[in-house]
Amino acid sequence: MTARTRLIMFLAAAAVIAGFFAAACSRLPPFGTPDHPYAARAVAAALAHRTANTVASVNFDIRAFDTLGEESILFGTVLGATLLLRRARDERHRRAEAERVMPTTRLFGTLLLPVTLVVGVYIVAHGQLSPGGGFQGGVVLATALHLAYVAADYRALKRLRPLTFLDVADSLAAASFTLVGLAGLVAGGAFLENVLPLGTFNQITSGGTVPVLNAAVGIEVASGLIALLAHFLDQAVELTDPDQHETGGD
Repeated sequence: MTARTRLIMFLAAAAVIAGFFAAACSRLPPFGTPDHPYAARAVAAALAHRTANTVASVNFDIRAFDTLGEESILFGTVLGATLLLRRARDERHRRAEAERVMPTTRLFGTLLLPVTLVVGVYIVAHGQLSPGGGFQGGVVLATALHLAYVAADYRALKRLRPLTFLDVADSLAAASFTLVGLAGLVAGGAFLENVLPLGTFNQITSGGTVPVLNAAVGIEVASGLIALLAHFLDQAVELTDPDQHETGGD
C-alpha cells in the first residue's frame, strides 16, 4: 500500500468520523444548562439495578459491550507481544544475575507487596460499590507483584510469577466476559443484559452481572499486564544477541 493510498483512506475515514461527531455534538445540551440527560439515565439505571457505583454500572451494564471491546484490545496486545517477543533463533538465553538492592528498598518492597495485593483485591471486589473496579484493581495487582523486582531482583520476580497459570487465567477471564453476555441471550434477553439476581443495594453481592464482569476484567487486566511485562523484561534481562554477546566477551 502506497503512502498516497494510506492518506486517502485516512482522509475518508476521518471525514466519516467528523460527520458523526458533529451530528452527535449538535444534539448535546448547551453549556451551563441543568439538563444532563445521559447522567440522569445512568444514575436511574444504576439505582434500578442496585449498583452503588454509577461508573461501574455504565462500564459493566449500560455499555458493557463497549467494555468488552476495551478488554479485547488488552488481550490482543498481550497476544501480539507474546508472538513478537518470543525467543528468536539467533538469540541466546542467559540466567539473570543477582542484583544488589539497598536494605531500605528491600524492606519497603517486602512490606508493601502484601499490602498492595490486598488493596488490589479490595478495589476489584468493591468496584460496584465504590470508586475503582476491574481495570484499576487489575493494574494495582500487577504492580504489587512487580514490587518483588524492585525489592529484590528479576529472579525473585520469576519465582513469584506463575506465567503459565497467568496466561491461562488471562484467556479464561477474557472468554468469561463473552460467556456472561451469552447468558443474557440464553435467559431470553439481549447480549450482556443484566439477568442475574440484583441483590441488596450497597452490598458486595449487589448489581447482578456487574460484579461478575468486574471480577473478570480485574483478573484479565492483572494477568495480561503481568504477562506483557514478562515478555519485555525477558528481552531486557535474559535474552541477548549473539553478536553483542561475543563483543561483550572480548
